[in-house]
Amino acid sequence: MNLADYDALSFDCYGTLIDWEAGIAAVLAPWAREAGLDVSDDELLLAYAENEAQVEVNMPDARYSTVLAEAFRRTADKLGRSVSDEWAQRLGNSVPDWPAFDDSAEALATLAKDYKLIILSNVHRAGFAGSNKRLGVEFDRIITAEDVKAYKPAPNHFEALDEALEEMGVPRERLLHVAQSLFHDHVPAKRHGLPSVWINRRQDRPGWGATPEPSADYSYDLEYPDMISFAQAAQAAQLAKS
Repeated sequence: MNLADYDALSFDCYGTLIDWEAGIAAVLAPWAREAGLDVSDDELLLAYAENEAQVEVNMPDARYSTVLAEAFRRTADKLGRSVSDEWAQRLGNSVPDWPAFDDSAEALATLAKDYKLIILSNVHRAGFAGSNKRLGVEFDRIITAEDVKAYKPAPNHFEALDEALEEMGVPRERLLHVAQSLFHDHVPAKRHGLPSVWINRRQDRPGWGATPEPSADYSYDLEYPDMISFAQAAQAAQLAKS
């Protein structure tokens, strides 16, 4: 794969650009201590992951803040505890507080010089607007779950992406999808016939974290441990072309 063969990059945001695991754990961990649970952050994220995915299937029209709150309630029940509305809403409203990965803003600024940038995100518009302040670039298109009334790995985001590419005048074969989650992104990207890059943010940690293990076929064309490595490779490809 030659990264200079593409004109546009579509990104998952949470897990790829924004550290959603740190953001979720920042709420779940103090709740667990208050509830008398002796569990690690990774154990909490593992318990949480399947619940969020199931809520997104059950409630595709719900705003992401509602999904987060309901997933928290189901996770608490799974762990033999209850969660108050105050705690549930604390997680539901926390998206703008989730930190960006240290390399995201620099990598995006580098990539924006050579590519159009598109977001495909499983959040609501207001949540992403808060996160975007941490990323420091203006995306050419933003496609959220609120826009398409579904959550990845459902195909709606990728169908909307096709429409956006047509509006932008970008041939489909000049689009590369970039994401961390095999479950949410690389499975539907494969179904949709899109090449993809895996940003393997958890490459130095065991387990799947807040992302469910993929149960369907997936593929990816290149793998990088972080965004800055990918951005540097893309920049080198563009320089070699010129």
